[in-house]
Amino acid sequence: MSSRELILGRVRRALADVPPDDTPYDDAVARDYLREHGERTVAETVELLAENLADYRAVVHRCGEGELPSLLARLLAERKAATVLVPPGLDASWLAESDVARVADRAESGAPELDAVDSVVTACAVAVAETGTIVLDAGPDQGRRRITLVPDHHVCVVRVPEQVVSSVPQALERLDPVRPSTWISGPSATSDIELDRVEGVHGPRTLEVILVG
Repeated sequence: MSSRELILGRVRRALADVPPDDTPYDDAVARDYLREHGERTVAETVELLAENLADYRAVVHRCGEGELPSLLARLLAERKAATVLVPPGLDASWLAESDVARVADRAESGAPELDAVDSVVTACAVAVAETGTIVLDAGPDQGRRRITLVPDHHVCVVRVPEQVVSSVPQALERLDPVRPSTWISGPSATSDIELDRVEGVHGPRTLEVILVG
């Protein structure tokens, strides 16, 4: 018996005495919590996102749509990146002004290959202002989860204001629950028992977020 069969068997036994017409889950769980904390305009929500991203030590940039290619080229040049990992569905115009060698997101690429890449550029699915979080859902312009966990430098583009929401409940409404999601609040960081902060352990050491709009 596999581990999957073992776990599902336990679930079935636990539910054996539950009548089939029992209260549906969506009705049984109360949804009367606050959906957002305070009332904000769209501009204030975007400002809150930028503030919380910076508080988590992400580097925040802002630009208009037409300025994005030059900004990305500058960030990669300042990083002295020789290679950049590109998801298959990323807008090709975003990197039109950069001469950094593109690396395709290939299913067979493992940790050693991804660790050799200098930077990765992705879009996002949604960004949460109250928590300073960007969410990726493995969409075509974001790529597989591993490509944003192994390289040391991640540049994420957020379209403002259409991809920005105030709260986690609002973000969940936009996400497909069957897709894998990665929730990122600042660069990867951890602390030991003496609370010494170390960045880059579980993901990128440097996270740059571009708010476009």
